[in-house]
Amino acid sequence: MDSKSTFDPHRQQHDLSSKIVIGLERVSQAFKVMLWNKAKEFGLSPIQIQILIFVAHHRSEFNNVSALAQEFNVTKPTISDAIRVLDKKALIIKDYSSEDNRSYTIVLSGLGSEVVKGTEHFAAGLSDYFDGVNPTDKEGFFKVLSELIHRLNREGVLTVQRTCFACKFYQKNPDHHYCHLLEKPLMHENIRLDCVEFVEKT
Repeated sequence: MDSKSTFDPHRQQHDLSSKIVIGLERVSQAFKVMLWNKAKEFGLSPIQIQILIFVAHHRSEFNNVSALAQEFNVTKPTISDAIRVLDKKALIIKDYSSEDNRSYTIVLSGLGSEVVKGTEHFAAGLSDYFDGVNPTDKEGFFKVLSELIHRLNREGVLTVQRTCFACKFYQKNPDHHYCHLLEKPLMHENIRLDCVEFVEKT
């Protein structure tokens, strides 16, 4: 076996980076468990819950099969299957009013909005934990996390990220970040991971 593996407990004993990676894996597992528990409560799958919550909080241009497949790093057939079930359960409405009548935008139905209200706080336990973390520690954690997410996006692991670092309005200065849309400098805690005004840098 490769003794340099991050998953080797002996390596973890003296390598903090490996411990952090394993910690992130544990958090990922916890997120999946909380999502699964909420999905089962409503008789839906995790991806169906994620689609409903995403559609509730994002612009219509992101709420179609192609964009959702990129958003969740899954295939278009996977998204189409999930949408088929949501449509059958009357949780969404397919809006064909775009110029291309072969495609459609997903809109929540009234029932779908109610399901979102009952499911979108499935990760509240994690938020509650961070509410109690020392502000300095929390800012440091977010700085490392946001930079890691941006790196994963650049490497093609995460296909979609509406983060400041990848936005055409963002500028990195020696001592601070700057947003040309807001026309003001940003502290690192002001960096957004899912910005509604995001425009991809070309």
